[in-house]
Amino acid sequence: MRAAQVRPDGTTIRWVELPGAEPPRAYVHGLGSSSAHYYAEAVAHPALAGFRSLLVDLLGFGISDRPADAAYTLDEHADLLAEALIRAQAVPADVVAHSMGGGVAILLADRHPHLVERLVLVDSHLDRYTYDPASASCMMAGYSEEEFLAEGWEHVLDLAGPHWAATMRLAGRHALHRSAVDMRDDTRPLMRETLLGLRIPRTVLYAAANGPLPGETELAAGGVRIVPVPDCGHNIMIDNVGGFAEAVAAALAR
Repeated sequence: MRAAQVRPDGTTIRWVELPGAEPPRAYVHGLGSSSAHYYAEAVAHPALAGFRSLLVDLLGFGISDRPADAAYTLDEHADLLAEALIRAQAVPADVVAHSMGGGVAILLADRHPHLVERLVLVDSHLDRYTYDPASASCMMAGYSEEEFLAEGWEHVLDLAGPHWAATMRLAGRHALHRSAVDMRDDTRPLMRETLLGLRIPRTVLYAAANGPLPGETELAAGGVRIVPVPDCGHNIMIDNVGGFAEAVAAALAR
């Protein structure tokens, strides 16, 4: 396990690191997740093995610290991730990011352009969230913080199911709720627009069964490579390890 202090008060982001060739690769998880649990098998796949790989847990999640006074907005996640990568001497990095982590990675590349070499988004949200009563992330944001810290937490765990709940239990409750609310109440330009404005190689992976990807034509016209991955759902790297690894390897070989 590696660590970097990212705030003056000693707050720390941690990650699991695999040694290998440069440039480094930073893997970023989604809401309520943890990078080592989601990416480890794929990173060990022959298509991806052999590169220096940092499986980073964002502040408030997994093995990183969980301070109650952090804002846990996507902008703050991006800035603190930038600090961690700098302190790890892992820049510029190729960044592979899943779901909510994709928004963090887009903002990282936009706010700190010198730190990101190439970007791979894994079934990430590019538009405003739409309310879905069956979604655990929407349920999180629907509670007030006081309600979530009390009884709402248990209800969300039940809705999440055993796999997601396994890593969600590692997260700070403030981090879960505030990150979900920030995604719901997002007033930034659309992530899609910010992604189109980046001047680095960009690839978007999505589950083929859920396609076509909304706005695919516009993204492709803007230089974003779109790759459908078969035999998977939202958690592409878990559902189809080989397909994910080969798609990421191809994206990072460009």
